Amino acid sequence: MKIEEADSSLLFSSTDIPDVFFSEYLPLTSGDTVKVYLYINFLAKHGKDVNINEISKILSLSYDIVNDSIKFLEEHELLIKKPTGYVIANIQEIELNKLYSPKITSSPEDIQRSEKSQYRARAIESINNQFFQGLMSPSWYTDIDLWFSKFGFDEQVMIALFSYCADKKALHRNYIQTVAEGWSKSDIKTFEELDEYFSRIEKLNIFKKEISNKLRIIRPLNTFEEEYISKWTNEYGYGMDVIEIALKRSTLKSNAGFEYYDKLLTDWYSKGLTTPTEVQNQISSFNEKTVRTKQVQKIAQQFEYTQSTFDSFDNLYDN
Repeated sequence: MKIEEADSSLLFSSTDIPDVFFSEYLPLTSGDTVKVYLYINFLAKHGKDVNINEISKILSLSYDIVNDSIKFLEEHELLIKKPTGYVIANIQEIELNKLYSPKITSSPEDIQRSEKSQYRARAIESINNQFFQGLMSPSWYTDIDLWFSKFGFDEQVMIALFSYCADKKALHRNYIQTVAEGWSKSDIKTFEELDEYFSRIEKLNIFKKEISNKLRIIRPLNTFEEEYISKWTNEYGYGMDVIEIALKRSTLKSNAGFEYYDKLLTDWYSKGLTTPTEVQNQISSFNEKTVRTKQVQKIAQQFEYTQSTFDSFDNLYDN
């Protein structure tokens, strides 16, 4: 006996989108790409072909936008390309495989059961409530647990990580992972270390602005120039009072640049000079030495000339 489903009009039909799409993929996806993804799901439900030109006309999007959207969906494995067309990926199955992959991370239940991870579990729940309105996908639990283990952050730093990325309007995995790696390279583990890190960054930004203004640099500083300034402030511990002395020395040298300033500051640092007074004394001492050297050279040149003259007279007398 064959049973067929009764035909239904579009008025009474619906296209289902898994909730995990909204928690996992929507933050990464542009509005145009969401439109394309929803329409492709609609076409698939009714067994229609995916034609970029047709989709472009119906959605009032350019061909390039539709094409780029499909490439984006492929890259994020929401669409799987086949020789005959496309298959819409089962994102629920993808997320399930993430959760129950070989024992690389812990499941949310494991975290809750572990007495050792109670503080961590509360931090994760705080992240869930603050940044996901209590609707955080289960795969986030495993990712956060993995970041705890990989980077050694304490609970406050992990919450601060999500707060920082949320302020940047970039609350997605790739960006969070990148920021976390940057903090880890700066040896941040505790909230106190994070606070010191932000203080250094704020100080560096102030110095960059002041130096740009004094040198009348309108363009943004490049990476190498920023590295010089970071060395002067963080490694050498110099303030603007000392750095400004180096900048003023550029009037004595044409086409002076950051390499020239760096040589001056590095020389002062190697000599143990830490205050503007010590630096100025060093400059004065150097200038006096230079003047004396020039005077000696001038006297020597005069003596050489006078002696040679006397020699010529002696030779003439002998003759």
